Amino acid sequence: MIWNKDSFTKIFKKHFWLYSFLIIIVSCSPKKNDTGKYSNEYLNIQKQADQIWAKINIDSSLKYINRAFHNLPNPTINDRFHFYAFNYVAYQKVKYNYNKSLTYADSMLSTANKSVSTKQYSMNFAEASFARGDAYFELKQFTDAYQSYYQGYLTGKNYLNLRALADYTYRMGIIMYKKGQYKLAVNYFKDSYNTNIIESPNIKGDFVSFYRRQELLDNIGLSYRHNNENDSAIVYFDKTLKLINETAQEFPERKQHMEMARGVVYGNKAEVYMQQGLDNEAADLLKKSIYINLKGGYDNHDAQFAEVKLADIYLKRHQNDSLFRLLRNLRIQLDSVKNEDAEADYNRLIGNYYVNTRDLQKAIDHIQRYNQLKDSIDEKSSLLMETDVNQQLANYEKQHEINLLSNDNKLQVIYLYVTIFFSAMALIIIFLVYRNWKGSKKDVQTVNLLNKQINEQNAILESALNDLNNSSKEKDRILRTVAHDLRNPIGGIASLTAVMAEDDYQEDQKELINLIKKTCYNSLELINEILEATNITSIKLNLEQVEINSLVSNSVELLRFKAAEKGQQILLQTLNKQQELYISREKIWRVISNLISNAIKFSPIDTCIEVKVFEKDKQIIIAVEDNGIGIPDKLKDQVFNMFTSAQRPGTAGEKSFGLGLSICKQIIEKHNGNIWFESNRFNGTTFYISLPLSEMDTTADLPQKVSVPFS
Repeated sequence: MIWNKDSFTKIFKKHFWLYSFLIIIVSCSPKKNDTGKYSNEYLNIQKQADQIWAKINIDSSLKYINRAFHNLPNPTINDRFHFYAFNYVAYQKVKYNYNKSLTYADSMLSTANKSVSTKQYSMNFAEASFARGDAYFELKQFTDAYQSYYQGYLTGKNYLNLRALADYTYRMGIIMYKKGQYKLAVNYFKDSYNTNIIESPNIKGDFVSFYRRQELLDNIGLSYRHNNENDSAIVYFDKTLKLINETAQEFPERKQHMEMARGVVYGNKAEVYMQQGLDNEAADLLKKSIYINLKGGYDNHDAQFAEVKLADIYLKRHQNDSLFRLLRNLRIQLDSVKNEDAEADYNRLIGNYYVNTRDLQKAIDHIQRYNQLKDSIDEKSSLLMETDVNQQLANYEKQHEINLLSNDNKLQVIYLYVTIFFSAMALIIIFLVYRNWKGSKKDVQTVNLLNKQINEQNAILESALNDLNNSSKEKDRILRTVAHDLRNPIGGIASLTAVMAEDDYQEDQKELINLIKKTCYNSLELINEILEATNITSIKLNLEQVEINSLVSNSVELLRFKAAEKGQQILLQTLNKQQELYISREKIWRVISNLISNAIKFSPIDTCIEVKVFEKDKQIIIAVEDNGIGIPDKLKDQVFNMFTSAQRPGTAGEKSFGLGLSICKQIIEKHNGNIWFESNRFNGTTFYISLPLSEMDTTADLPQKVSVPFS
């Protein structure tokens, strides 16, 4: 049941609706008349699409649902989310077009952001994030995959979404299994299993929870088998079969799925018997597994793996005739149902067969073919092995903590240097006074001269001390603001008031609670901006190849709700080709989002904001143009200064701390780019950032799906 075995491909092809519910969670629409439920019209469309998929093929089903959905007059948010998920699963699990499935995962994420309740948002956003991570994972973009998984995990953690937490630990178990860290995989699978039980204690009528539960038990057994803990593996395989047998009567209409699941477990259990030398028992189980999953519409890939295991037994026993007949049938199957791992094993086995029959030329040909296929498979696997998922996830958690510790260390070093300096000067002064006090009257002139020098030094020291005190006070002010004992209680108050705001209080009480919540969020925003402003120069950029159109599009989409609150539209115009830049994704995203947020803040209601991406003189230019209040001439020189006095409230009274543009300037300069603006009182302001193209940047002439207005 582990992914690299392709164990459930046929399940998806014949019974898509079952697995689609692993993706689809109830979502809610911001539309006035949207109740957050599926429309009856869409449910009928979905049912018909499932039947077409099961009886004919996936292409016919996709053609039908796309045509029918676009003819639906008023689809709800749930309808739209489910429609995107249908296409996602089709391209991800059956057609293996991961770029296309990533597009639909992005659409799912966009639809999830339209949820109006926190519960609906948490469930939709977590599922969409996991779907996006799975697409990135198959595209070997592991950093983006882990980041998407982490976003899904944070959503489950922050909103107590147990299903999201179970899905996260399940995926971590799969990653550890593929990396060969089987003990860690066991722990993750068990954690996911226990969370699944807590989230769905009664699986009666809940086939999705049951199927995930038996899959987790089987995966635990697989992990134990690979870790040579055969007794534990047998225990969990038996638990899986027991769960399947006891639950089968609950779902009589799912007979095919139950049989396929049994067939998979038979094949996995047989491999343990093979390791124990119980070849007869293993062969019996493998024949059962092959008989089940070799049927049309069943899991033919798993049947092929079972045939490979049975062939290994025949090879070991020198049953050449049985081995040849089995491999001949496997060859016919591989010609119609492709399976890269089984193809490699076929060449290994047939090569050994020809060795046994002394046909050495054919043996060499097949062994060479096996080595080529094996090298190709190992090369693909090495990309995953080179990544450290635990380290990357830990980095996301620890980044702010590291920054705080770094600041504390720097402050301690400064205090140490100042203490040593003043201690040395005090010793020098004491020594000079003592020597002059011991001098004779003949040395009065010398003493007076020394006193004069000491007084001058004292004046210099006093001036230096005042400067140091002023600098220390400024650092103390910043450090006190971002200190851990301030941010934690404010964050706690913000979280508490957010929960309280959902409870049933009187209107005047709710008004006070919302006021406290807003004040806390403003304070936390100021704390974070000050922290970033004081540390941006010391942070090492995490540079990577980033597709700039996608980055700008994501920034725009995340801010369209904020613009919609003021009746504003965001118009986006990107490059007509994909362009990758060697930049820090998170930092440049911060710059773009800050400029768009400022445009929203300082633009009047019912106006347009234009975001453009274009190339000029080997530079990628990003322009954010508003129709706002403009920047007065007297403030233009202060716009990019830290702690500038040029901050002004937005057109709707939004607060401004005066740090954002200073941070943007530092980030762009660290990328060897430039930031500037053009502004007047009548036509608003346009901010520009330029990022240089380098030899590492790549271009792809592919059609873009952006370049549309967002409102």
